[in-house]
Amino acid sequence: MGGVSPQTDTYAVVTTTGPDKPGVSSAFFRVLASYSAALVDVEQAIFSGRITLAAHTRIPSARAEQIAQGLRNTLSIYGQQVSVDVREEESSARARSTHAVVLMGTEVTAHHVEEVARVLVNFDANIDRIRGLSTSPLTGLELFLSLQGSAAPVRQALAELAQQIGIDIAIEPAGLGRRSKRLVCFDCDSTLIQGEVIEMLAAHAGIEEEVAAITARAMRGELDFEESLRERVAVLAGLDASILDEVAREIQLTPGARETIATLNRIGYRTAVVSGGFIQVLEGLAAEMHLDYVRANTLEIADGKLTGRITGKVVDRKAKEEFLREFAADSGVGMRQTVAVGDGANDIDMITAAGLGIAFNAKPALQEVADTSVSHRRLDEVLQILGIPAEEVVRG
Repeated sequence: MGGVSPQTDTYAVVTTTGPDKPGVSSAFFRVLASYSAALVDVEQAIFSGRITLAAHTRIPSARAEQIAQGLRNTLSIYGQQVSVDVREEESSARARSTHAVVLMGTEVTAHHVEEVARVLVNFDANIDRIRGLSTSPLTGLELFLSLQGSAAPVRQALAELAQQIGIDIAIEPAGLGRRSKRLVCFDCDSTLIQGEVIEMLAAHAGIEEEVAAITARAMRGELDFEESLRERVAVLAGLDASILDEVAREIQLTPGARETIATLNRIGYRTAVVSGGFIQVLEGLAAEMHLDYVRANTLEIADGKLTGRITGKVVDRKAKEEFLREFAADSGVGMRQTVAVGDGANDIDMITAAGLGIAFNAKPALQEVADTSVSHRRLDEVLQILGIPAEEVVRG
């Protein structure tokens, strides 16, 4: 270890802070090297034009004061303030964080962080470090923490707190499991896009009331998803097939959706959409956004008219999970590496099967089974939950 004798060593946490200027890091390590310091851990951060550089070191015991003075003399020309905290043991080495907590909101205040910290203390969780993920259009903060025991009660307490203080809070295991996610599958209606495709078709045809009545029966539990879908499609019989192109042109993406898909694609994720809507409306959008997989129902067309029937397999709750598993197998990733995002009861099986299930402005039934829930209508919250900072997000 650079000629240092363990019998005469001590440990010290050496920290310098001050204006960020070229040469600070070089000078810091040059002084440490001149005293044959061994590095146990290092962290550097630049924040609002100021640098903080800390090194957990093993140094010759007899020269601790010389090292401190040498650092102060050398770094004073950079406007730095130096501290050297001598320890007898290596106990100050950085603990490996077990979980990451992400706070998201139009504004995240000191009060919000205080409330989250208060909840974490109740579970003996220690916040190891905090970093900013984004400042616009939503503020995102990421807290890394050490937690003993199950995260389930912590997740429940944070979910209740989120409702009280009006921000979104997500918690998931830190480490390789989080960083190994490789496939993100989105529900379509009211998740990837705004609104419901079948309602858009009904509006064009002037039959909103008929479709709404069937939907209401399904919401009351009188029809299951497939029954309600087939009944709603039946009232479209006789419409000119060109209506599908008209609706496709009117689709509006959920805010942040385009940036989310583009970012995931750029950094190597596979992306997918599964929809209880219709492939004829969505396939152009899926191609434009470079989604790897798209599955939806197929409307039967004969002589240029909708027949009021669906061909092939109905994309229902069970099918969504099956498609997620199909996408994962085709991508060569395990289910623990998958993420599913949805808003309705027919997303429950997909959400629970995924390695990470995210309820997006969801119904209570889905929130109860999801790993985390978000309430802001911006899909790029998914990126923050995955720990992807703003500087990596594809804009424009």
